[in-house]
Amino acid sequence: MDHIDHVLIIDDDRDIRDLLSGYLKKNGLRVTVAADGRQMRAFLDADRVDLVVLDIMMPGDDGLVLCRELRAGKHKTTPVLMLTARGDETDRIVGLEMGADDYLVKPFSARELLARIKSILRRTRMLPPNLQVTEAGRLLAFGAWQLDTTARHLIDGAGTVVPLSGAEYRLLRVLLDHPQRVLSRDQLLNLTQGREAELFDRSIDLLVSRLRQRLREDAREPAYIKTVRSEGYVFAMPITIAEARER
Repeated sequence: MDHIDHVLIIDDDRDIRDLLSGYLKKNGLRVTVAADGRQMRAFLDADRVDLVVLDIMMPGDDGLVLCRELRAGKHKTTPVLMLTARGDETDRIVGLEMGADDYLVKPFSARELLARIKSILRRTRMLPPNLQVTEAGRLLAFGAWQLDTTARHLIDGAGTVVPLSGAEYRLLRVLLDHPQRVLSRDQLLNLTQGREAELFDRSIDLLVSRLRQRLREDAREPAYIKTVRSEGYVFAMPITIAEARER
């Protein structure tokens, strides 16, 4: 049986939950709804979810708190699409910094939400073309680090696991797929997000900053991801493929 994508909608507004749930179901998705963080946790513990639609403005634990919780736990690679009634750039940046994969401002059409969901699911499953030969259980090694392409996390020289959000993983995969080649912000947006999503160049800068923190880089003199002024970014280390270690 073909897999049917499962979307979890978390919004305290029942009318919005019912409207979005009905529309997404009519368009071939499996949908579960939750009114708050407690229900979200219960559903995530009980079933597999392919994508979370998360409202920011909720009583109790708001969407930013819940997004941070998702990124810190076992669902750290599950894509998150955030909804908010506030549309200024600062709020979008905060959502991305918390690890959201995309951001949609209310009011929006159910059709636009469906398009965003399909875009996120498609690019989440998409491997950079030059690394499609990488088998499950292989590691991409660079410097003192390895990227586990199955678990989608980093491993440092001491064997410590460093988790990545979905957006961080996709950007790092693109950079590793094009080592020692300058990529513009526009190229990185297209390779990691696609132009179906209404994102902006600053989101790439934020993701690069987050990746540098994961790699424990000196922001003034980074060894791995270097800034090329007026052009973009370049991954400066050579890449090798290694067998996964048993841990």
